[in-house]
Amino acid sequence: MKRLVLLTGLLAALAGCAPGDTPPPPTPIPVTATQAIPTPTPLPPTAAPVEIPVKVTAELANCRFGPGIVYLTLNEISNGRTLTAVGRDVTSTWWQVEDPINPGGHCWVSADVTDEEGDTSLLIVVPAPFVTVTKVELRVEPNRIVVGCNEFPQTVFFEAAVTTNGPTLLTWQWEASNGVVSDVGTLIFEESGTQLINEFYRINAPNEYWVKLNILTPNEVVEKVSFPVSCNP
Repeated sequence: MKRLVLLTGLLAALAGCAPGDTPPPPTPIPVTATQAIPTPTPLPPTAAPVEIPVKVTAELANCRFGPGIVYLTLNEISNGRTLTAVGRDVTSTWWQVEDPINPGGHCWVSADVTDEEGDTSLLIVVPAPFVTVTKVELRVEPNRIVVGCNEFPQTVFFEAAVTTNGPTLLTWQWEASNGVVSDVGTLIFEESGTQLINEFYRINAPNEYWVKLNILTPNEVVEKVSFPVSCNP
């Protein structure tokens, strides 16, 4: 009886191992490659700004808006005072210094009136500043007209005093309340200072008039003046 059981078990085992019943091979598990994380390239350290002491040797040194005598003088520095130079022009003949009168501001002094206490070639080159119109004063003459109603037309004259802080090319245009707009005019400033622009218009009837001077370059500025015109029958 035991032999029969053993034989039956052996046949069952052989049947399970038949050639047609070979189990499929195991599915391989994909191996994910670890992606290399690039190491960031360290940035080079930023060079600290160079500051060099410069001592005023003139009786009074002009500290100007830009590197040259054509620029507006912002203040005067007394002899013997030490300033902090933070920049230079391309020719190393002017130093940009911290303005001792205006904290946080800068101005320019000539190398001819200073003694430098360091290697000024290490100073950064600073471009000349952008010149602007700093003031416009506009007046009309007469500033009020009262005439007989049969005395038109009347002529009014306008004068604008324009001030810049350095050399520049000024462009401008007049505009009036009666619809008249002038051509664009030009004016050359060879240095800082004030120049005059004049114009006149003819008024044909009583009214409240105004005129504008539009500064187009180097920066936009608008100045306006009003004047009444009336008449008596």
